[in-house]
Amino acid sequence: MNLEKLIQGCCHQNITAQAQVYQLFSGKLFALCLKYSRNYQDAEDILQDSFLTIFKKMPQYQHKGSFEGWMKRITINTALQKYREKSPLQLVSEAPDEEIVEEVELETENVNIDVLLEFIQSLPDRYRLVFNLYVLDNYSHKEIAELLNISVGTSKSNLSRARQILKKEMELYQAKEAKA
Repeated sequence: MNLEKLIQGCCHQNITAQAQVYQLFSGKLFALCLKYSRNYQDAEDILQDSFLTIFKKMPQYQHKGSFEGWMKRITINTALQKYREKSPLQLVSEAPDEEIVEEVELETENVNIDVLLEFIQSLPDRYRLVFNLYVLDNYSHKEIAELLNISVGTSKSNLSRARQILKKEMELYQAKEAKA
């Protein structure tokens, strides 16, 4: 069955079509959920909530842009909403809008992807969300500021702090690995 027919089936609450859409996209969306969650269980919850929203909003999909991109945006918004509900997200305003934050380069060649994901998941929520949105999902600081209700300067500052923490964690990991 082609994607258009699956989307139509989902719009009519066809369980078989929904199962096929879930099967086609759950792996990619789960990987996305892992980036925005602290652990595997939170990622599973985000994925389930995302698919509930996706199926509910399927009739609103206007076939502009990629269907997968539309689902990813819903998944990211679901993850952000989960953290807003869980506890008020304390995004600390650390830099004025006009302040330029030092860019920290991350050396990731010698770090296993699972280890890197673990480091990202261990970041404080405010840093992890900004890092993921900016670095991994290509949102601009302006878009992040709007999504998280913070200033552009705070977004830049939180990104810089996240990179500093990750750089330190990776350096410690690489030093430990070199000794082993």
